[in-house]
Amino acid sequence: MVQTLEALNHRMATLQSIRGIVRTMKTLSVVNAAPYDRAAASIKAYHETILQGLQIFAKSALLPETMAGVASHSPKIALVFGSDHGLCGGYNETIAAAAKTHVETDEWHILAVGAQMEDALSGLGLDVSVRFTPPASPDGIGRLAGEILIALDEYRALAQKNEIALTLTYMQRSGHELQAPVTENLLPLSPTFLTDLAKRPWESRSLPILMMDDAAIFTALIRNHLFASLFRAAAEAIATENAARLSLMQQAERAIDERHEEMLQAVQSARQSEITNELLDVITGFEALKKKYAKDSIAREK
Repeated sequence: MVQTLEALNHRMATLQSIRGIVRTMKTLSVVNAAPYDRAAASIKAYHETILQGLQIFAKSALLPETMAGVASHSPKIALVFGSDHGLCGGYNETIAAAAKTHVETDEWHILAVGAQMEDALSGLGLDVSVRFTPPASPDGIGRLAGEILIALDEYRALAQKNEIALTLTYMQRSGHELQAPVTENLLPLSPTFLTDLAKRPWESRSLPILMMDDAAIFTALIRNHLFASLFRAAAEAIATENAARLSLMQQAERAIDERHEEMLQAVQSARQSEITNELLDVITGFEALKKKYAKDSIAREK
């Protein structure tokens, strides 16, 4: 279908506008990812301190009953981290599919982070019990982790012996700019959790001494372990979301540039056609005038 030069110029202007939007989104993805990377690194150092506290209990073999498994009737909770915004491809759908493989619909309470994730889970037939709003900035990650802990406390209050099972599903970077969904069983604590900590060397020459009630300290450490794990998962999820959006915007930018080249060639071809048609009109008019002048000259000679 042959398009007019005016229509092609209009499409070129639209393409330039779309490219500007894509470039802006790509820049925002790069800018937004860095603070969440720093947040994930900072919580890692804090989490290491918590693990050192738990290492004390592991080495002294205190509170072994805390490692008991969760009863079959205890609440099972699946927490799925997703996005509240689009333009990140199949990010939410990939995580939702990974979560579905670990969740039996009738037995699990599903908590979703992000409206897009809630829609993706609903599309797979999974009912979301609670939806959380993702943080708008790194400062909001602590707020999100606190809200999740409060929701878990409510489930724990309804369970016998305060026992719950908690599984996290989120997107994690796997090197070379690749991403893959990961599922992490956070509660109950793995039977090897404390035993692995016990095998770690104690880095300080000073031996720790517990000055408070053992159960109170252990409970506080476990709660902070949960907080740090939730914080890290949220930071990682948002960082990978921005990475996915950046990758998609880069693909879109390349596609727009290729389309721009095609449109530019079409504009040049249309402009050349118009110039050719105008020249032909001039030549045709000249030939017509030339013939008319010849006829008029012959008529005058007669």
